Amino acid sequence: MTDLRSGFTTGTCAAAAAKAATMLLCGQPAQETIEVALPDGERVRLPILLARRTEDGAEATVRKDAGDDPDVTDGATVVASVRWSDNGDVTFAAGEGVGTVTKPGLSIPPGEPAINPVPRNMIRSAVREVTDRGVKVTISIPDGRELAEKTFNPRLGVEGGLSILGTTGRVRPFSCPALREALRCALDVAVACGIRSPVLVPGHIGERAARRRFLLVPEQVIEVSNEWGFILDQIAGRSLDRLLVLGHPGKLAKLSVGQWDTHSSRSESATPVVAELAGEVLGRSLPESKTTEGLFADLPPGNQRQVADALSEKVRRAVAGRLGNRLDVSVVLVNMKGDLLGSSGDLAPWQ
Repeated sequence: MTDLRSGFTTGTCAAAAAKAATMLLCGQPAQETIEVALPDGERVRLPILLARRTEDGAEATVRKDAGDDPDVTDGATVVASVRWSDNGDVTFAAGEGVGTVTKPGLSIPPGEPAINPVPRNMIRSAVREVTDRGVKVTISIPDGRELAEKTFNPRLGVEGGLSILGTTGRVRPFSCPALREALRCALDVAVACGIRSPVLVPGHIGERAARRRFLLVPEQVIEVSNEWGFILDQIAGRSLDRLLVLGHPGKLAKLSVGQWDTHSSRSESATPVVAELAGEVLGRSLPESKTTEGLFADLPPGNQRQVADALSEKVRRAVAGRLGNRLDVSVVLVNMKGDLLGSSGDLAPWQ
């Protein structure tokens, strides 16, 4: 198999663009490529898409190349506009398509542009390779506002666009660190906002059902995707009171048998798990079904609830065990339409 190609983060792109623009600001000629340092000290060279003087400074643009990673910002243009500043420091501003932090709990305080600490250091170092004078750097990503809707930013309280991210400067293809970092940040925001009873859902079906059925604030619902082991381990170390897990049995049934990474390529099908449990609960074998949705759809309503309640209890016990039985756990199972199938545990705290 061909090795997957790595790429560069928005932070690296912003640093290269800021350095190219600062060189123009200092009267140097426009460069076709710019060398910047990554956090580990390695130096890399990125192509400059455009560099020009502006009325009060200069700007440069780098097109993000995420390699073979399915990054929503792959191909986006990262623009750095620079102008002289009187305070002697390198300061930051959010331009078009770059968000502003509005909630506590993130690594950047509310009111600040959503340019994370490592990218800030990279940009500052890149500018300081050119000049010691004060420079105001404004980072923009055209179409960033639209792209941000496909990310965790709206849930994290980053409004108006994307975040400038990156801890290593590189994008590793098809890896899960970015998702895990987003989940950790979502939990940090929830805790900082005073949430003590979060709701974990696998995806949009669960989220819509949770918000429709319960009284929840925006920060309370965390979309876990397949990273159940990671998020539960993060929760185990926090001061929380209780937890609600809500979603489709096609995902959550896997938790009942200790499959904490529920990605289809890294876990077994949930259908046999549900079919076996249904046989035990109902005392009879069920017609073969390829999906958990089909299995439940074939059951009479009363039997649906029996099986779903029993499955909810198994999931509840497994999750509570993963948490060391330190939290009260409740579970709700819904079908693809978001309708209730069954539950286990006390749901009153969320009603």
